[in-house]
Amino acid sequence: MRLTTFGSVSNAEGTRTVAQSDDAGTAGAAAVPEDTPDPAPPRRPEPTDAAGPPDLAEHPVPQESSSPSPRPDFSEPGSPEPDLSKPRASAPSRPNGVARLLWQNPARVGFGVRRFRLGPARERLEDAERSFTTGFNAVVAGEAERIDDLREDLRGFGYEGAGMACATLDVLTLTGGRRLRELLSGPGIRYPHLVHMGTGRAYARMRLRPMWGVRSVHPLLRWLAHDGFGFHQGFFSADRTVGRQRTAGLMDRTRRAIFDQGLGRMLWFHECAGAGDVVLRIAEFPAGRRADLWSGVGLAATYTGGASATDLGRLASAAAEDGFRAHLAQGCALACASRLISAVVPEHTVAAAPVLCGAEVDEAAAWTDTALVALGHNAHSGDHYQAWRAGIRKAWARRDRDS
Repeated sequence: MRLTTFGSVSNAEGTRTVAQSDDAGTAGAAAVPEDTPDPAPPRRPEPTDAAGPPDLAEHPVPQESSSPSPRPDFSEPGSPEPDLSKPRASAPSRPNGVARLLWQNPARVGFGVRRFRLGPARERLEDAERSFTTGFNAVVAGEAERIDDLREDLRGFGYEGAGMACATLDVLTLTGGRRLRELLSGPGIRYPHLVHMGTGRAYARMRLRPMWGVRSVHPLLRWLAHDGFGFHQGFFSADRTVGRQRTAGLMDRTRRAIFDQGLGRMLWFHECAGAGDVVLRIAEFPAGRRADLWSGVGLAATYTGGASATDLGRLASAAAEDGFRAHLAQGCALACASRLISAVVPEHTVAAAPVLCGAEVDEAAAWTDTALVALGHNAHSGDHYQAWRAGIRKAWARRDRDS
């Protein structure tokens, strides 16, 4: 894989790790209840939720397919399994004592276990999730330096896992976010978006509301924890979250929108980067949720890759027909900014930006800077985060109008 390497790039002052008080960090703990049952009975029994509490060891949990209607199956009998030794990084040592209970089994993220759709991009997408698991286990084992042994294009996923591990340990030990702040100001400084998404995955696993018990993280990017929350819920509870389109309970409109962005990212994995299948899956959701799902798909397609330029073009056309072309471009721009900050931009990101954003990586990333600066120095609320996303969409619209 060809990588484009840049010098260290700042994505405006708002994306640098800062130590400011989290205005929601001192809120009381609250378990996230599930919504009330749907009026119509589900088509199949609900499986055991795999996103269990953190004090249980991880084991592969079979899960029913979340597809509500028959679709083509890309798997072939006897097809070779992807090389589970990839990415080529030595596995962290399994710790002893209490930390051993937090250990995550890498086999649990396999698409066969999760019963996701299988396709040509399977190995790439599973590598991303195995890198996430490597990052989580490395922090739990006290061997965080092993994250840098991951391939450069996968390292961001490793730091997403590290963000989950740090948030988990901070909540369990009541340190107020010390480990997370050290990660953001230290080895994870080039991956602020991914670290905050990983934080949300920690809260989803612990069944707590982001960002309880964690203070002094980035005042605006902390909202990405709700994105990670949505991704985790979709990944490990696909029947409930995708098949029956349920969300976590007691979420306001802003949190639900960001949750759906994370769920949209997960759909890229769930449908194995199949553009046509992603389009069909999004069409099953209510119109009021599809905008944020398209945003998440644009983010995942650009950051993770797995689709050809032709398929990306079909994705863009489908989003335009659905009325959410700007949201797809907004997710793509955020992915471009995330990659540019890390100083390593993979070939698939370079290829996706012109198709989904109509601009090169650096220009698309600059839209996120412009929208962020326009919010001023005190941007911290959910409304500010939504205004940031809207500003990115407006920048794309101006570019599209002038082109």
